[in-house]
Amino acid sequence: MRKTLVLLVAAGITALTAFPAEPAPGQQVEQSLATSDGGSIPYLIYLPANYADTRDKVPMILFLHGRGESNGPLSLVAKWGPPRRLAAGEPMKYLVVSPQCPRSSFWSADDQQQRLLELLAHIKKNFRVDEDRIYLTGLSMGGFGTWRLAADHPEMFAAAAPICGRGNPETASRLTKLPIWAWHGTDDPTVPVKNSIDMVEAIQAAGGTKVRFTSLEYIGHASWQAAYQSADLYAWFDKQRASQNQ
Repeated sequence: MRKTLVLLVAAGITALTAFPAEPAPGQQVEQSLATSDGGSIPYLIYLPANYADTRDKVPMILFLHGRGESNGPLSLVAKWGPPRRLAAGEPMKYLVVSPQCPRSSFWSADDQQQRLLELLAHIKKNFRVDEDRIYLTGLSMGGFGTWRLAADHPEMFAAAAPICGRGNPETASRLTKLPIWAWHGTDDPTVPVKNSIDMVEAIQAAGGTKVRFTSLEYIGHASWQAAYQSADLYAWFDKQRASQNQ
């Protein structure tokens, strides 16, 4: 049985106790993966409620939080996005993985990109993930990380949804075949909407026809509230397949 070590501190005594690594279906739980750089990446994971009742592979969402959720316990990651919906008791049909970035780094940094790749490999190895239906999304700092991870490894994802992030227009040619839905508030004072517009236009100029953009009028930085409450976003995810992006 796969096991993970959980650090327990009680009555001033530190002990290592082993627990099964696989979470119970229908529950969002905290886990952590040791990484090759000697560090670790903590994450929330949710398995669909029917995961144990079928041998079918399930679609997956990888969610990258914003800067504000770095400084504090892992539970802060559930403040926004898909993990927020799960924490509120809403069931989802996806395997949802929501890692936490340390305050000392960024999702778009080399070290965190490598940790995300290792986490993805771990999840795909240990759970019944439909690798044709892995969806990538993130907000603010997580939007930056989404643009980079998608550009560096477009073949790994069926679709990507960067929310109020910024990418590198020089990587646009790598993203022409990947379905992308970018969201941004027009009045964002933190990450200007021009950052998303520049990426969308660069992808289109490179020949991409699968990119779309939602401009949220008079909305500031918190455009993710509308994006992740939109049923249309998840319906759009459901239509995408990595095998169609060749």
